[in-house]
Amino acid sequence: MHPKLIALKEKFNPSVLSRIVDPLLDRHGIELWIKRDDLLHPVISGNKWRKLKYILDHALSLNAHTLISMGGAYSNHLHALAYAGRQLGLKTIGLIRGERPEVLNPTLLDMQHWGMELRFVSRSDYRLLRHYKGWQDLPGMESGQYWLPEGGAQALALKGVAELIQEIDLPYDIICAPCGTGTTLAGIIEAVPDQVFVLGFAALKNAGFLNADIEQLLERPHTHWQINLDYHFGGFAKAPSELLDFMRAFELKTAIPLEPIYTGKMLYALYDLMAKNHFKPGQRIIAVHTGGLQGNRGFN
Repeated sequence: MHPKLIALKEKFNPSVLSRIVDPLLDRHGIELWIKRDDLLHPVISGNKWRKLKYILDHALSLNAHTLISMGGAYSNHLHALAYAGRQLGLKTIGLIRGERPEVLNPTLLDMQHWGMELRFVSRSDYRLLRHYKGWQDLPGMESGQYWLPEGGAQALALKGVAELIQEIDLPYDIICAPCGTGTTLAGIIEAVPDQVFVLGFAALKNAGFLNADIEQLLERPHTHWQINLDYHFGGFAKAPSELLDFMRAFELKTAIPLEPIYTGKMLYALYDLMAKNHFKPGQRIIAVHTGGLQGNRGFN
């Protein structure tokens, strides 16, 4: 690993497993644990570090000087990339979906403060950017530039996500993660034993395409996984009062902060499915907290 990345890695905290104590779980005979990747780092938290780690190492090994990627105005991925670029001495360029707002939100202000060049692109042009998957694929790239697709959806990202599984030191039946691009879920699918079922929860509406995207990322076919498409709450970044009320109650009960785009929806879904007897009594479930708590500022 590149010395700059080793130095950055030393600033990270362990990701612990926290058991959730709740009468509802006891009534249904379910054991629920949270993999606290939100504790890894105050900025590059959760699956963002997992996915970026080996991509950044590859870029540094190529002597790249500029990282280019894409995301929305509240993108956790771009937020983490801007900070990492600043720490590693790399220039960063963010291609932001939509028109430039008159006033930059806190996420964009952070990115700008850390030196990221913000380029706003139309939604139609943004959709075209999704076709470019490899680090050299973006048209018009210059020497020394390195392209990361949306959410860091590259094969190298799966290697970092797999390390999450290696840190779990107790047997379990099901592991869950929220899905944006599906990259984190693909990394988990590749890494867990075949007897463990992997359950993803789509944060997007009409997200059936994620199944094909994940299959493209996997090295070989797997059958022990599924994406639940029913808990998007109306679409990406939609946060009705029902979801926010659940999050507040969960945080009061457990002291674990959530955000409504990914982890809040996943935990709501798990509790709702438990209440509907979806899981078998005696099962142990691990839910991955993918961080991204900075996104809460968009809902205050």
